[in-house]
Amino acid sequence: MTGLNDLLEQNRGMASGGLLSDRVYRLLRSAILSGEMVPDQRIVESDIAKRLGISQAPVREAVKRLVYESLVTHVPRLGSRVAHISTEQAEQARELRGQLEEFAARSAAQRRAEGYVDQLNAVVDDMRRAARQDDPISFRDSDMTFHRLVCQASGNHLLPRLWEVMEPSLWALRVVSDPFYTGSRDKLVNEHARLLDMLVGGREDDAARAFRLHAIGAARLAQRDE
Repeated sequence: MTGLNDLLEQNRGMASGGLLSDRVYRLLRSAILSGEMVPDQRIVESDIAKRLGISQAPVREAVKRLVYESLVTHVPRLGSRVAHISTEQAEQARELRGQLEEFAARSAAQRRAEGYVDQLNAVVDDMRRAARQDDPISFRDSDMTFHRLVCQASGNHLLPRLWEVMEPSLWALRVVSDPFYTGSRDKLVNEHARLLDMLVGGREDDAARAFRLHAIGAARLAQRDE
């Protein structure tokens, strides 16, 4: 809790520019994804507003967005807390993500990611930069963007919509770039570059298998054992 309090004090009287609720949302979201706010930790809107030196309304709006993203749970009369993730929930999310990405990768490889190669290369560069700067939040954002773009590159108009439905749960379940991951992020960047090469090269079977293993974590575990 001390880390969160310090963070709120540092942002007291948040500078003008942009919607205040957006900036409170980004602040709290960053604190959750970085692990500064831990599972089951209470979110007291009035206390956050007081520490930031703002009204309670923008904090309330920010918390609503976090509830929608499944990063926060809200129970009437009991308040809001940072979402607690069970091992079973995380495994179910990985398996479902693996099946979706296997299909998306095969379809994208058939098209050689046409129209998305430059964007995907740019995202890999962003990941490399975030890894070099030890910025796990930016790394996670770029990681999620990479896989979102692959769904778009598939050419199947339903896949991006399915990913959009799943994405909040993937954030909450830390199924993409776990902030507590202690391995080499440089290896993860190289893995994404390898995945992109398969798409661009039209290697449908290889891409489908590699993306599924990547999604369920098997590829990462294999790298860690090297």
